[in-house]
Amino acid sequence: MTDPAPQPGRDCPLCPRLAALREANRVAWPDWHNAPVPSWGPREAGLMVLGMAPGQRGANRTGRPFTGDHAGRLLYATLLKYGLAEGTYLERPDDGLVLTGCRVTNAVRCVPPANLPQPSEIRACNGFLAGEIAAMPQLRVILALGVLAHDACLRALGLKRSANRFAHGALHPLPGGLLLADSYHVSRYNTSTRRLTTEMFESVVAAILQRL
Repeated sequence: MTDPAPQPGRDCPLCPRLAALREANRVAWPDWHNAPVPSWGPREAGLMVLGMAPGQRGANRTGRPFTGDHAGRLLYATLLKYGLAEGTYLERPDDGLVLTGCRVTNAVRCVPPANLPQPSEIRACNGFLAGEIAAMPQLRVILALGVLAHDACLRALGLKRSANRFAHGALHPLPGGLLLADSYHVSRYNTSTRRLTTEMFESVVAAILQRL
C-alpha cells in the first residue's frame, strides 16, 4: 500500500550538514538507526505531538521518536497517564509501548549537530510535516513542543507566525477546525531547571483532552 504521506529516504540529501552528520554517525555507531526518524502512532488519531528533531543518543539511536533520551520520560509518562498510550515505556523501541490516541513526529527528521537545526533545514523538511498533517483525516489538535515546532507547524499549514505567537499553555484556533497547543519542550534542560514541570505539561495535555 502506498504511504499517504511523503517520507524522507534513508539517505535523504536535502540537508548537507545533517547528511554529513548522519554518515559520520554510521561510521562511529553502525548499529544505531542513523537515518530520518519516521513518525509513530495511528494516523487516525485526533492528536499530533510535534517535537523539534531527533536526539543524537535518543531517536537517532533507537529509530523511534523521543525514545532513549531524557525527553521521552515525561512525554510518554504523560501520554500513558492520560490514556493516549498503552503498555510501559522502557526507553527502547521493543518495550511494547503502543500509542493509541496520538501520533508523534518531529519538525526535522534527522539529528542536527548540537541538537539545533538551522532554518534552512527546517524549511527543507517542512514538506514532510505538511504531508503528515494532511494524512491524518481526524486530526483536531497539534501539540507543539517548543517554539521551533510551533513555527514549523504554522509554516506547514501556510499560516503566518505573527497571528499566533508561541506561549506555553496557549491554545490557538486555526483554519479548518484545527487547534495548535503550545508547551515548552520536554527537554532535560527545561525539566531540570523547572521551566517545565510535570504539572505544567500535564495541564496542557488535560486541556487538549477537554477539546478532544
